[in-house]
Amino acid sequence: MDIRSLPKVLLHDHLDGGLRPQTVIDLADQYGYAGLPSHDVDELAAWFNRGAKRNDLVLYLETFAHTVGVMQHRDAIERVSYECAVDLAADGVVYAEVRMAPELCTEQGLSLDDVVEAILAGFERGSNGTDLTIYLICSAMRTAAHSRQIAELAVRWRDKGCVGFDIAGAEAGYPPTRHLDAFEYVRRENFHITIHAGEAFGLPSIWEAVQFCGAERLGHGVRIVDDITGPAGEEQLGRLATFVRDRRIPLELCPTSNVGTGVCASIAEHPIGMLRRLRFRVTLSTDNRLMSATSMTYEMEQLRDAFGWGLDDFEWLTINAMKSAFAPFPERLQIINGIIKPRYAQARSATL
Repeated sequence: MDIRSLPKVLLHDHLDGGLRPQTVIDLADQYGYAGLPSHDVDELAAWFNRGAKRNDLVLYLETFAHTVGVMQHRDAIERVSYECAVDLAADGVVYAEVRMAPELCTEQGLSLDDVVEAILAGFERGSNGTDLTIYLICSAMRTAAHSRQIAELAVRWRDKGCVGFDIAGAEAGYPPTRHLDAFEYVRRENFHITIHAGEAFGLPSIWEAVQFCGAERLGHGVRIVDDITGPAGEEQLGRLATFVRDRRIPLELCPTSNVGTGVCASIAEHPIGMLRRLRFRVTLSTDNRLMSATSMTYEMEQLRDAFGWGLDDFEWLTINAMKSAFAPFPERLQIINGIIKPRYAQARSATL
């Protein structure tokens, strides 16, 4: 099974977490950013990955100071976005929603609209001539107070390549309801919401995201397992887990990232196996390709090795993700019926 050639759908990927190490170095040199721990490509890549393995989400987030540090100019942002699209297309991704917090890129005078415009220009150039459809999700930082402004920004760009609104950053102590005004605005505008919830913090974060803030998807959401008890095969779901499963609320699961931030000790112990068996709306994502040294192909390979998953499992995951995408319904159907299902059929015939 050639996993790299399989069509993939990616719903949870951070633009500032996916830079090429060489690009970080090039942009630091070009724009005079002096903070890098190394200018050797291999050493820098290893440094980012070590930072992602400290079993702590807040420590994990510290590594972003350097990627954001080199993303303060329009050309730099467009280059990063272009390379993101190129790299995803090369990995077999046919649909991606990549998120970024524009407020992090305004230290050198760019406006929020300048940042979004540069990102979308890079996405368009990088995906041109490939099978990749790529959109932006605008994230607000949950530790800051700009969420209403970012929500308005997302809605302003909704017909030009932005498909949703999110909050990201340190979870503990910063519940989704701190940003209720922004979420209510997005809902009134009939726009889409995904919320980082249930990654480093547990059930209260998920409950607020779903019941107060209107989350259509849960960014990570892995801590929903805290509401599931009992031995394998006899699991009992609590009321929140039951609600999430019954409503088919998608979980944007990122196994390699979760191992790095201490959610679980290994891929084999990741709850994705149980959640798939219990038929939650499971999707698979990368989170931060640079920090976690990962890709969609790598994530699938890890699940193959840990759980023995094959084509049926990966097709199920991929169609789950495409059903859960924020693209218009006809576009989702076209990608499922025109790309995903035919290519999985080809993959099956090739293995016979």
